Amino acid sequence: MINALWTSATGMRAQQFNIDTIANNLANVNTTGFKKARVEFQDLLYQTIRTPGAQSTQETIVPVGIQLGHGVRPAATQRMFSLGNVVETKNSFDLKLDSPYSFFKVVDDKQNFLYTRDGSFKLDDQGQLVTSDGFSMDPAITIPADSAAEVTIGSDGTISVREDGQAEPQQVGQVTIYRFANPAGLQSVGQNFYRATVASGVEQIDQFGTMTSGFLEISNVEVVEEMVRLITGQRAYEANSRAIMASDDMLSTANSIRR
Repeated sequence: MINALWTSATGMRAQQFNIDTIANNLANVNTTGFKKARVEFQDLLYQTIRTPGAQSTQETIVPVGIQLGHGVRPAATQRMFSLGNVVETKNSFDLKLDSPYSFFKVVDDKQNFLYTRDGSFKLDDQGQLVTSDGFSMDPAITIPADSAAEVTIGSDGTISVREDGQAEPQQVGQVTIYRFANPAGLQSVGQNFYRATVASGVEQIDQFGTMTSGFLEISNVEVVEEMVRLITGQRAYEANSRAIMASDDMLSTANSIRR
């Protein structure tokens, strides 16, 4: 009965973590480039009372053992890099990555390299392409300030500018996109950014990656799916709490036997 109390407590903690993760998914349902997370669980150590295959007599063995589990714990939060829904903005500097495993590379104010799938770029006062936080793209791209009549970004990232009075556009830069051997190993740092880790591997230029100008990829969170997971997690939390109540009642009954 005492074991049931601790085991159920681990179940309640695990489901609380699960619901917290689902809540974060739902909170970011409209976040550009957001990728939902899924919690993975592991069972804890087992108390082995009888080992499977133990000798029962000199000529026979037991086909199954006796083991008592001691609960559950969160093992990982898997980031799901499936493509999200697409919205058309008709803004040339809004870029949608066509592959679910491609990333833009930017440099923050401390000269750290960060990666993002948020393609809502803007121009700063120097004419550079920057994120909403003012972080410049790497390699840096500058759009000429002298009244560009038309800016186009090709599917390969080529940026062309046709200025007033010119018949042909001039190439002014190239948007480079990157990929990782294990994108799930990237560390989320907020503000739609990821940081490379040992688990993700070293960045590689995505030779075959393409992009679409004038569109944005929003979150890949499915509200209905998350609501179902939320209800399931809530019911599991309630079931574990009832197991604790049942164990407490059984302990009360055992304590009252002496009276």
